[in-house]
Amino acid sequence: MEPREGSPAVELAGVSLTRGGTTLLGDLSWRVERGENWTVLGPNGAGKTLLLRIVTGYIWPTLGTVTVLGKRLGTVDLRTLRRRIGWVSQAVSDLLPGQSTLLETIASGPLASLGLYEDPSPELIARAEAIAGDYGLSAMLTRPFRLLSSGERQRVLLARAALMAPELLILDEPMSNLDMGGRELFLENLMRLSASPEAPTILLTTHNTLEIAPFITHGIIVKGGKALKAGPVSGIMTGETLSEAFGLPLVVEKGSAGRYVATLSR
Repeated sequence: MEPREGSPAVELAGVSLTRGGTTLLGDLSWRVERGENWTVLGPNGAGKTLLLRIVTGYIWPTLGTVTVLGKRLGTVDLRTLRRRIGWVSQAVSDLLPGQSTLLETIASGPLASLGLYEDPSPELIARAEAIAGDYGLSAMLTRPFRLLSSGERQRVLLARAALMAPELLILDEPMSNLDMGGRELFLENLMRLSASPEAPTILLTTHNTLEIAPFITHGIIVKGGKALKAGPVSGIMTGETLSEAFGLPLVVEKGSAGRYVATLSR
């Protein structure tokens, strides 16, 4: 049965994760409505990536329930569900075959495979070439994935995910290894995707406020495996909340481009 109209994209209720007697996530509840775009913000080690791995079913919580795209995890075939979810992270980049060309890497997205292990249809190749053009990658279609720069790889992963036409797009610190130019190009592509008629719900983890672009509508701030605050992004991007999250006295300002800058108070 397909999810009813209006069901949330993600809903976690009382989720906890314990390993070796240590609580990594504690009693966390979170609801993401379809069409919202969330940032998961917090310092390194806060539990951001663990949270997203639970959402995608790669880690099973010790307690609580997880519902994604109207399907409660534990009652659904994860292989089928993951075809509706795009994923961009360094972990995915590391798993992709380095010898595959840029075009092959993009085309593998809708097949839900790490590389091409069957001949793609001419229609799929044409779609992959078109989206490569949209993401400024047409000049390097035959270049092996391993020879791409960090910024190029992340744009390839975003194009690969977009070609899937996912309902949910998860981005796990996708700009952490990019220089300023690479970050801005990635955000430009992401903003274009978020404005498309069939845009997915987006979850973006980061520890850098500059990566929270205007298309982000909501945020959850995580520290020590717990949610400090969640809601519309304008309400959580405050010096008080970020100071508590990062353990430093911070001042937060919103620039003319709609991006947030956090600096030490003086």
